[in-house]
Amino acid sequence: MGDFIPGIGVIHTQAAWNHLNQENAHNWMMMGLSPQQIIDSLVANDVSGNPTTRQYGIVDYNGGHSRSAAYTGSNCQDYKNDTARFNYSIQGNILMGQQILDSMQSRFLNTPGTLADRLMAALQGAKVVGADTRCAEHNTSSQSAFLRMANMNDSPDSLYLDLWMAYPQNYSGIFPVDPIDSLQTLYDIWKTTLSARGKGIKPMGTVKIYRNDNGAVIFDFTLCREYSSAQLMIYDIIGRELASERITSRIMKINIPGSASGQVLLFRVIKQDQTLLVKGKFLF
Repeated sequence: MGDFIPGIGVIHTQAAWNHLNQENAHNWMMMGLSPQQIIDSLVANDVSGNPTTRQYGIVDYNGGHSRSAAYTGSNCQDYKNDTARFNYSIQGNILMGQQILDSMQSRFLNTPGTLADRLMAALQGAKVVGADTRCAEHNTSSQSAFLRMANMNDSPDSLYLDLWMAYPQNYSGIFPVDPIDSLQTLYDIWKTTLSARGKGIKPMGTVKIYRNDNGAVIFDFTLCREYSSAQLMIYDIIGRELASERITSRIMKINIPGSASGQVLLFRVIKQDQTLLVKGKFLF
């Protein structure tokens, strides 16, 4: 579970997660404790008196001089380990082996580009079937994947970059797409949108999406400025186009193939001059 404090740092807790430990770590970071001091405090003051089942990774900003720390309890499930350097922390448990952590670290250190590019590359370093040994039966590396980044002045609930993909816990059988590949698709779309914004194109407004009494998907463009004659395009998580319709009214019923039921879908509203009006995702 990741706790993002824009301009200050990030705390990730996993294995036997406990929200009270997470809250304590948050408070200690707000008090100015370093990542190692926070971990030392978490171990010494575990709310259940058993820190050996926890795993932590913490990185702070520290005025541009980042610090990091990691901790892996001795009773986390094998394979377990972590590594932390001045501006990153990598940890995992129930893994195939050390090679997963080494691959992630190598990708992060050797990939050119932005920090977001390097984080995405690090996740790709873990895309090995059975990297999380529980997922070998699904023929994937993992059950979920996420990528989050904050600008200095972001609100914690509105981050600069916030992408995720997860299969339901009760999903059985082979997963159709590895979650890390799905996340890569989301990230590539996000980068395209970011590039457009850099040219002065800014999303304008929001779109409401809901189901009517008959279960049909309804798009309400009331709050999306200049929506008239724009194009609505809907994609699945691997980038396949599912629907594309010219917007002709404020409220429209959109036909989406039933085979996409239960999936997270992406949408974009584009003007005729290719200006992006708004984008988002929803569960179909």
